[in-house]
Amino acid sequence: MSAKVAIQKFSFPFSCAARLPQQDEVTQTGCVQAKALALHDLQENTIIGEPNRVSVVGALVQDENRVPESQKGLAVDRAEASQSAVVCRRSVFEKLTVENEDQRPVAKRQLSSESAARTITVVKKSAVTKELDLKLKPHLGQQVFSAAKGKRRCRKDLFTSSEVFFKVDSHAIRAGAELKEKCVYDVKTIAQSITQGARNELEKVRAIWVWLCHNIEYDVSGFLGRSEKVSSPEEVIATGRGVCCGYSNLCTEMCREVGIDCQEVPGHSKGIGYRQGQSLKNVKSDHLWNAVLLGGQWFLLDACWGAGRVDMEHESFVKRFDDFYFLTDPEEFIDSHFPDEGKWQLLDVPITLEEFERRVFKTSTFFNLGLRLIQPQHAHILTDDGEANVCLGFSRPATFTYEITQHQDLLHCGASEQKESNNSSYGLLTVSHRSMKLQLLPPASGVYDVKVFARPETATTPLFWVCSFTVECPTPRAMEVIPDNPFLSWGLQTVAGSLGVAGSSQGSEVTEVKDGVFELTLKTSRPLMVVCELVHPELEAAVAKRCLATQIQPNVLTCHVLCPLRGFYRLSVFVRDYEKTDVKFQNAANFLLHCKGRVVSLDELFPPNLSSVCGPGTRTSEAGLIKFSHTTALLSTQQGKCNITFHNQRDVELHTVLSREENKTAAMPLSRHLFCTYTDTKVTVSVSLPDAGVYRLGLYARITPGGDFNPMCDFVLRNSCDQPCPPFPCVYAAWRKGCVLFEPRVGLLEPLSWVRFRVRVPGVQRLSIVGETRTDLKLNKSRVWEGEVFSGNGVQQLKLAAASGESGDMEVLMTFDIKQVD
Repeated sequence: MSAKVAIQKFSFPFSCAARLPQQDEVTQTGCVQAKALALHDLQENTIIGEPNRVSVVGALVQDENRVPESQKGLAVDRAEASQSAVVCRRSVFEKLTVENEDQRPVAKRQLSSESAARTITVVKKSAVTKELDLKLKPHLGQQVFSAAKGKRRCRKDLFTSSEVFFKVDSHAIRAGAELKEKCVYDVKTIAQSITQGARNELEKVRAIWVWLCHNIEYDVSGFLGRSEKVSSPEEVIATGRGVCCGYSNLCTEMCREVGIDCQEVPGHSKGIGYRQGQSLKNVKSDHLWNAVLLGGQWFLLDACWGAGRVDMEHESFVKRFDDFYFLTDPEEFIDSHFPDEGKWQLLDVPITLEEFERRVFKTSTFFNLGLRLIQPQHAHILTDDGEANVCLGFSRPATFTYEITQHQDLLHCGASEQKESNNSSYGLLTVSHRSMKLQLLPPASGVYDVKVFARPETATTPLFWVCSFTVECPTPRAMEVIPDNPFLSWGLQTVAGSLGVAGSSQGSEVTEVKDGVFELTLKTSRPLMVVCELVHPELEAAVAKRCLATQIQPNVLTCHVLCPLRGFYRLSVFVRDYEKTDVKFQNAANFLLHCKGRVVSLDELFPPNLSSVCGPGTRTSEAGLIKFSHTTALLSTQQGKCNITFHNQRDVELHTVLSREENKTAAMPLSRHLFCTYTDTKVTVSVSLPDAGVYRLGLYARITPGGDFNPMCDFVLRNSCDQPCPPFPCVYAAWRKGCVLFEPRVGLLEPLSWVRFRVRVPGVQRLSIVGETRTDLKLNKSRVWEGEVFSGNGVQQLKLAAASGESGDMEVLMTFDIKQVD
């Protein structure tokens, strides 16, 4: 775009002069003419709402003084007769239109009934004068622009939704295409053709507006001065393009052809080329739109904005039908359109041009989503201590993101759609139940443009631009780097509830982490699987994985977090239904953590290869492993020993594994520091750790005979004892369910010492300790085999062996190592 064009102020500008035709004066030639006109109005003007009785009232007021007293009674009789005729014809009309009741809003049916019930009578002069003040038909140049000084009718009072115009829209589009194919460019022919079948003025206006939006494109080439601008109605129709005055002129002409009062309204707009913060004082207005009179009240519409938008980056027009600019409510229209004459604001209290300049620009999507502006009230924000805040309310769940860039002067720069957030490290976006808060933290001094994007919560389309601000930051706040958040907002996502997350132990604000340790708890409405991600600007991904431990229970998800560095972290939570293994994980929450005190050393991080399922939960319950003595995933011991017990209801085959960092070695395999005892349904896993540190205890189960061992859960064992604990005996497959070792509980025996053995092994005939010699243990009354054995000095192991049959063959159950004397 050339420099000359770039400095122009434009928003669908116009080059032709605005034509503002004067309305015809109301004819007032007596009661008879007034009554005839009233009959015509009631037959033809079937617009929803108050009937157009203005002409009748005006005539009665003008002629009352001229009618002799002797004729006033006759006037009343004639009025009553006219009333009867009107009611009769109205009844016939209602019968004819009842077949199309599917498109008539409730408000329309109600108001039409009220209109049919009204009568036209001669009233006292004082009453007529009052009625004139309230119901006088508005004319250009008058200050009365509504049907009554009472509550003004809104768009929703005319129709509940645009779906009621389905037949009207379809006919207008179809008829327009047929006329275009036949090269018909006559305004009258087109207007009458596309409004054929319309039942009232509202539907006629709708048909004209829809035809304009679908058949006329904005003349970007003409606007840029590369071709001659097209302005006359016939040329606009023939070429299918025009600037704003082309739309407005054609709309006016087409409405006039079908008997609808339509005016062109010149003024300023915040469209393409509008410069944020610029003063519009003494600047020639740049846009034209229309106002139509329906049911004695003026309504605003802009076919130019309804047809699409201009992409100045590619110098092209992007067709996008925008229904918002059809009969837009004045309170919403004023945010983007400022008429030269204040009366065309159609507001009870018009705003000033300066207020219009300061107002926040809101797109049609802002209003279509039911958003409301809470903070700030003006488009330009000055930071306070390097911070600026934006807050929007919403009535329907929505998803938000934002974009903050260096100030580019023009309001309509960049894309109007957004798939992911950009520069999220410059702000914190949080969404609560009914509001969105954006805390902006510009990285340096200067002026920034901020765009907010949104879409309905359940939509999968890109997010659309809803409003814009400029942020001026004299002095930025000295801050640590905030990690990017590609998942739109902080805290629980708006879709979290539908994903099964019912609540969180943390809000959407920044959470201060104490001593480098943080725990997040999420309540769930159904069983879920969870995966977490921890991000820090300086933390490697492999190390970050060792900072997380998650526990999955049927109604609770728990995430344990360790922070090895100071600064900000992003903790993201992804969930899916527990049983739907083919469904992808979806982002349910994102939390911003701030660690500025003590941090966790790398030696204290969770062990590598930790499962995503830690601690007892949904998976263990499904396998029949219940009643755990330790219900949490994290266990701490100051003596280096602990016992974990649970019940194995289904008698599944179990396997346990103990591990730690690979670079940590021990005198004996870590498997020797685990010992399992299984009696009845109770299982006891005993742990004796070789030294201080963090360990992973993995529990596995073989659910189906002959199948693989599947992970059930992991426990994180944190040992603070510096003294090494001795290993357990080495256990073999013959050590089965029901076997219990009472003494000795260590697997490394002192040499040259007597060792007492007490063990229960059901179903064996003989139990012996085999070393240099064999020592048979004796069975006592408690069914426990016991005896004392000399460890000696020449052997390295003592074996516990059992004979089950009469053959005398012995089977090794476990072995004990003997310390060697130097």
